[in-house]
Amino acid sequence: MAADLDVVNLFVIASATLAIPILAFVASFLLWPSALIKVYHWYWRRTLGLQVRYADCGGYRFCYSCRGKPGMRPSILLLHSFSAHKDMWLTVVKYLPKHLHILCVDMPGHEGTTRTNTEDYSIQGQVRRIRQFVEAIRLNRKPFHLVGTSMGGSVAGVYAACYPPDICSMTLICPDGIKHLSETKFDNHLQDLQYNQYTLNIPLIPTTPEEMEDMLKLCSHVRFKIPQPILQGLVDVRLPHNDFYEEVFMELISERSRYALQEHLHLISAPLQIIWGKQDQVVDVSGAAVIEGHVPGCRVDLLDGCGHSVVMEKPRRTAKLILEFIISKQNTSTTKKSS
Repeated sequence: MAADLDVVNLFVIASATLAIPILAFVASFLLWPSALIKVYHWYWRRTLGLQVRYADCGGYRFCYSCRGKPGMRPSILLLHSFSAHKDMWLTVVKYLPKHLHILCVDMPGHEGTTRTNTEDYSIQGQVRRIRQFVEAIRLNRKPFHLVGTSMGGSVAGVYAACYPPDICSMTLICPDGIKHLSETKFDNHLQDLQYNQYTLNIPLIPTTPEEMEDMLKLCSHVRFKIPQPILQGLVDVRLPHNDFYEEVFMELISERSRYALQEHLHLISAPLQIIWGKQDQVVDVSGAAVIEGHVPGCRVDLLDGCGHSVVMEKPRRTAKLILEFIISKQNTSTTKKSS
């Protein structure tokens, strides 16, 4: 009987021990989803071997995550999209070889990088800041591969045009800053905003879980089933920054930034790869043909069943395409040197 009671007591203790973390998880999921999202990013950075670091440039601080050291392959610098942060690249980094030197930086004013009221958030202004970052960590001691998506794609393209010696090759994913040939759903939203003098909510700056869900539908062709608490958590994380996002958004659609990439295409000399989702509703896929017309010989990869959020929708495919391009261009360069 005593043995049976010991077993029962052991079972009760074990159940209680297991119940505590389970209840804590459920409570976090329901009550603090934004905290859970941050823990999720921390966990995946740790799992993938990414370390968060900081680079100071005369009172301005960049936050970035990195893995590996410079080696035979070029280093890879990844620039994220509007209102995102360095962790948006986690799904792609997962499928890149661990020996590669990879850096994911928070764009100016985003996440852990310094935000000031006097900062120039135009595409050219962001390019100058990213150059500061590159020089601060001495990344350009050897030409590196630059990757950018959406806003980050526009910044990457202009960077390559302004600082060609820094870049050995480049990948632009659904880049902004192009006069694409066909209107998108987002273009229609933008016209409504302009007509109403920007008094309507901006689709890319959600303030409620419902608006967050609409934004995800706009940006992604793949329909992700996201629980309501997580949608709320995503909103909670963004809400304190929405005034800043609006400031950047208005700068991006201004005359000096809206077509910045297209205005610099003729200056790009580095080998160029374009990756675009065929069902992009934010920046139309016809932009790929526009870029190809200005940069002959660039490689174009169009993805079926994919929208604007290529990094989220097709991470494995994206990583594979980037790696193939880097290797092919490096092999071509080696062949030319040896001949």
